[in-house]
Amino acid sequence: MKSSFRNFLSQFDLLTESEIEEMVRIASPRHLNRGDYLIQAGMVCQEVAFVVSGVVRSYYHTLSGEEVTYCFRFQDGFLAAYSSFISQKPTSEYLQAISPTELLVISKSEIHRLENSSVNFLRFFKFMAEQEFIAMEARIFQLQQKSSESRYRDLIENHPEYLHLIPLNHLASYIGVTQRHLSRIRGSIRN
Repeated sequence: MKSSFRNFLSQFDLLTESEIEEMVRIASPRHLNRGDYLIQAGMVCQEVAFVVSGVVRSYYHTLSGEEVTYCFRFQDGFLAAYSSFISQKPTSEYLQAISPTELLVISKSEIHRLENSSVNFLRFFKFMAEQEFIAMEARIFQLQQKSSESRYRDLIENHPEYLHLIPLNHLASYIGVTQRHLSRIRGSIRN
């Protein structure tokens, strides 16, 4: 389990071998069953998780109570309720496993300790935060600039794993359409 985390950390060439080993050492394994939550609305995020295997969705409720899925995390990705993690205020989002999921979790206090121990950790965490910002911006542009059919075609081309691992109701929410509309899009693309 920790070997995949070690390999992930090594690919960025930002941390020394001993720093990588320190981060791997402090990461605690956690298992989520399908439907389990890492965090729920109203909680304050106190940890960051690395996905070893499985799929986690991030969603929130609109004022009318509708669930809106805005993000999925797969193997070899970090996840947290980032705004809550940074601000230490309650989150309005839910992080839920949609398949059996293995995580490695690092507490906020341990991350602060690492940041204070080495400039390399500061660089690494800054790089990870920048990657999150880039992904968030791309997601916003996609929702504002592309049609729902175009967003679905992007999934087919760039993330075919979504189509096999994620229930259609969550895919439809992620694309920003109803499940019925997603079925029509899928039918028109197949024909």
